Amino acid sequence: MPFREGESGSAPTLIQSVRRAVRLLDELERRGGTGSAKQLARESLLPLPTAYHLLRTLVHEGLVRNDNGVYRLVSPLRRDTASAGHEPALRIQAWVDTLSLDLDAAVYFVQYRDGEVELGAVSDNPARPPVQEWADFRATAHAHAAGQSLLLQLEPEQRVEHLRRHPVAELTVHTVATRRDFERRLAALPRRLPVLEHQEYAVGTACAAVPITVGAETAAVALSIPAAEGARLRELADRLQRRAEQVLISQAFAVAAHSHEP
Repeated sequence: MPFREGESGSAPTLIQSVRRAVRLLDELERRGGTGSAKQLARESLLPLPTAYHLLRTLVHEGLVRNDNGVYRLVSPLRRDTASAGHEPALRIQAWVDTLSLDLDAAVYFVQYRDGEVELGAVSDNPARPPVQEWADFRATAHAHAAGQSLLLQLEPEQRVEHLRRHPVAELTVHTVATRRDFERRLAALPRRLPVLEHQEYAVGTACAAVPITVGAETAAVALSIPAAEGARLRELADRLQRRAEQVLISQAFAVAAHSHEP
C-alpha cells in the first residue's frame, strides 16, 4: 500500500524546504558544480528569494561554497571540515545505529551502484536484529522496500535493464509475482515518498524505505519490524523520512561516505 504525503501528520514546511534544497543541489550537480542564484532558481523553478535563502543555508552547512556570487558544490557532498563551528559529517554506521535505537527497528542503508543494489550499512542492535538474507538481496529488489525505493529513483531504461537481469519472482504469497504487475505498482508510487512493504521479502517482516537522492547518487534508508507490529509501520516511515531529510541538511553526510571510510 503506497504511503501518501500528509497522511500521518508529517511536517510539510520542513519537508518542502528540504526538497527544494535538494533540487538546488541536483541543479548544481547537473551544471557541473557551479551556478548563480538566478540560474539555479530559474532551472529549479523556485522563486529567487527562496533560492537565496536555501543557498545561504547550504553554504552555512558546508554543502555549497559562495565565491562572489557564484555558488559551487562542495565535492564530495559532505561537510567542509574547515568550516568553523561545524561537527564532522555523521558516519553512516553510527547514523543507522542511532536510528535503530530511536525508532526501535532494524535500519539499513542501501545504494544503487554499477547496476546493482548494494547494502552499505546495517544497524547493530541486538534488540532489533535485521532480516536474514535468505534470498539474494541484490537480485530481489522488487520484493523489499529498500530495493523498491531504489528502483523508483532510476531512469526507466535503467529499471528495465535491472529487471531484465533480475526478473521479478514470487518469494512469498505477498510478493508481486509478475513484472507487469510490479511495473504498474511502481508507476503508482511517488518517487520522493516512503515505500511500505508487508511480508513481500520475508514472511513475518514488514519494511519501509525512504529515498536519499543527491545529484547522481541513488540511495535509500530502510527499516524493518516484525509483521505483528505492522500497525507501527506508517508512523515509523514518516519519522524515518523526517530524520533522513533533517540529516541531509543539518548533518550533511555523504551518501557515498561508507565506501571511503577507513
